[in-house]
Amino acid sequence: MRFLVQRVSRASVAVDGETVSSFEGPGLLVFCGVAPRDTAAQAEKLCAKLLKLRIFEDAAGAMNRSVADVGGSAIVVSQFTLYADLSHGNRPGFSNAARPETAEPLYMRCVELLRAALGAERVGTGRFGASMQVSLLNDGPCTILMESEAAEDAR
Repeated sequence: MRFLVQRVSRASVAVDGETVSSFEGPGLLVFCGVAPRDTAAQAEKLCAKLLKLRIFEDAAGAMNRSVADVGGSAIVVSQFTLYADLSHGNRPGFSNAARPETAEPLYMRCVELLRAALGAERVGTGRFGASMQVSLLNDGPCTILMESEAAEDAR
């Protein structure tokens, strides 16, 4: 499992011109990719690490606070393209990404875990499988790739 995490000042997701999630203020935009062999245990561990990720500044200006510490929000967007394979040319292949019937429950498990920790009103989503327009104001910029052990071992 992979999370591409961006520290943002605001973010929104629209589907077919309709905004389905948005927030203003400090928070995270989390793109979530799932591999075929990923498990719920891996999702839980990665979400726990995300919740402890200290990428927000403290009073001294050091990255020392988590999204929960700053009262921040999050939007989690499913993104199978995090598993793009470019080893055979310039057109990406996606055989390393989980099929929707595997990916969606794990993606939703991540959303549930974050909602339980931060509050349901502070965690939004995109729409699984939809073409989405994602807007954000990256703060820093600060972008971090997080992977479960299985993803790291596959490299």
